[in-house]
Amino acid sequence: MSTDTKEIAEKKAVRSILISQPEPENSKSPFTTLAEKYKIQLDFQPFIQVEGVDNKEFRKQRIPILEHSAIIFTSRNAIIHFFRICDEMRITMPAEMKYFCKSEAIALYLQKFIQYRKRKVFFANGKHDEFVALLLKHKDGLRFLLPSSDVAKGLISDFMEENEFNFTSAVFYKTVACDLSHLENIFYDMIVFFSPSGLTSLFENFPNFKQNDTRIAAFGSSTAKGVKDSGMRLDIEAPTAKAPSMTMAIEQYIREVNK
Repeated sequence: MSTDTKEIAEKKAVRSILISQPEPENSKSPFTTLAEKYKIQLDFQPFIQVEGVDNKEFRKQRIPILEHSAIIFTSRNAIIHFFRICDEMRITMPAEMKYFCKSEAIALYLQKFIQYRKRKVFFANGKHDEFVALLLKHKDGLRFLLPSSDVAKGLISDFMEENEFNFTSAVFYKTVACDLSHLENIFYDMIVFFSPSGLTSLFENFPNFKQNDTRIAAFGSSTAKGVKDSGMRLDIEAPTAKAPSMTMAIEQYIREVNK
């Protein structure tokens, strides 16, 4: 923590937090538990939303879906918009198509779109290292299609390029800013960000935003870099060795300032 950050923290305790994500379906999330423990006002508000590219826009990419023999899914959004485009283009997935999913939860979500038990579905445990190891194991003889967003981080595509996979990356959906105008005159002691896109949304909605005493928390190195690049002060960062989760990092900070 920098000297400037510590000086500001000592002046003002954290009494309200805005989480830039949708409210969890399960009311007992780690964030709500944290808020109850320290008697903090906690609000959830997504800063970004996903929109599918339309059929016309997808066709401009000139990607022959059925010339691929395997599809890579890293999120539910990828699954939803991949099969939406297939429906709009009247494309039926052949029974021999292989599906590679980053986690079991993503793989199980495929049941909404295919006859799961009759298809070749492979999945990892959600961790990047295990997923790329799974892809490497099946690299030879397959032509992969990687459905992604317009702001994909590129971890998987970078790995596949470095390891000379036969693959195509295609944009099936895009991330756009939510309307945050209702927050214009509402102020929080802390705002928590999980992606650079969330930061972009903040400044699209409020071009003259001034951080002042608001603490900024960022999850992930790319988000932290985005905070710094925007000229804001980064007060809390996760994951770290001492705080592998965002809630742990926030709690450590609150313990220091809410005395």
